[in-house]
Amino acid sequence: MTPEGLHERLERGGSVSLLDVRNRDEHDAWHVDGEGVETTLVPYSKFMAAAARGDVAETAREAGLDPENPVVVVCGRGEASAFVADRLREAGFEAENLDDGMRGWARVYVSVVVPADVNAVIHQYRRPASGCLAYFVVSDSEAAVIDPLRQFTERYVTDAREYGADLVYALDTHVHADHVSGVRRLAAETDATAVYPEGARDRGLDVDAAAEFVADGDEIRVGDATLTAVHAPGHTSEMTAYRLGDMLFSGDSLFVESVARPDLEVGDEGATDAARQLYGTLRTVFDEFHDDVRVAPAHYGDAADRRTDGTYSAYLGDLRDGLPLLMLSEERFVEAVLSDMPPRPANYEDIIATNLGLSEVADAEAFELELGPNNCAVSQAD
Repeated sequence: MTPEGLHERLERGGSVSLLDVRNRDEHDAWHVDGEGVETTLVPYSKFMAAAARGDVAETAREAGLDPENPVVVVCGRGEASAFVADRLREAGFEAENLDDGMRGWARVYVSVVVPADVNAVIHQYRRPASGCLAYFVVSDSEAAVIDPLRQFTERYVTDAREYGADLVYALDTHVHADHVSGVRRLAAETDATAVYPEGARDRGLDVDAAAEFVADGDEIRVGDATLTAVHAPGHTSEMTAYRLGDMLFSGDSLFVESVARPDLEVGDEGATDAARQLYGTLRTVFDEFHDDVRVAPAHYGDAADRRTDGTYSAYLGDLRDGLPLLMLSEERFVEAVLSDMPPRPANYEDIIATNLGLSEVADAEAFELELGPNNCAVSQAD
């Protein structure tokens, strides 16, 4: 089964039985998730031993697999899982191998139009393997991409071409720690202008002289649409959201199910102050917006939080009323945020250095660096 085929099956609402043959810690750190996914964990080594003994069928049944129920076998690269899928078929089970394993899953990239009453068409891009979200804004033959991933540069160029639009801006809301940014690549390969928050310079950002910087209140014009910069520190010092009519591209500040973690720039020693800064952003900066503003974040977590329109977004009023973290006092907010952070993203220091322009990595290495979950949010919504 191709990763795209697996994604399409899940999108249709189908159920999928997965057999993950990696070690438990590998699965727990990063796995295929979804409302219709049921996963069984059996290490590859156990099936190797079973194949040597000639009792693969018995081992599979002991794990709860049913010969009459199809199963998709998953590993990191699609090699160990191919061996297991072959042995299962020989034993009478209906088994498919996930082509290229979790690395193939990491190449799945989909988009959906975001319903919005603005002078533009907005697409929300989604990378199911990591929970990364990016946005394509097109208006009057001009287009911009917000928080693009380098891995999918060609996708943005193709989409602009299909709209007959010139890609005029590539914007980062902040210096990302979970994926390699596509802003530099888009600026190098198209006529798009790279745009960064002003505060990124203080973090040592090294960019081409043609890049532009925005401060709070600055405007970026895309056709008939205007993106207004909103300084929203907390996750990072330079974090900048963008307002477009009743849309708020919130970057890594406010998510549908949680809020940003405050330690990826400043470490443990600065996390308390950054959490207080984030509290101030959520309770003062965003309080200026009315309840009907739709929050469109840069990451998502639980698939159950997807709206019926297919987007990971939420109205600000619903978040104010339904997100427990937003109802806490400052002291309790800081305590809750600091006590509930997941492990930091894999290779986050190398990714930050790459996005600052302090080091260079080839595309293959960049892909390897960003494999895994993004972990940019506080774990829970309460």
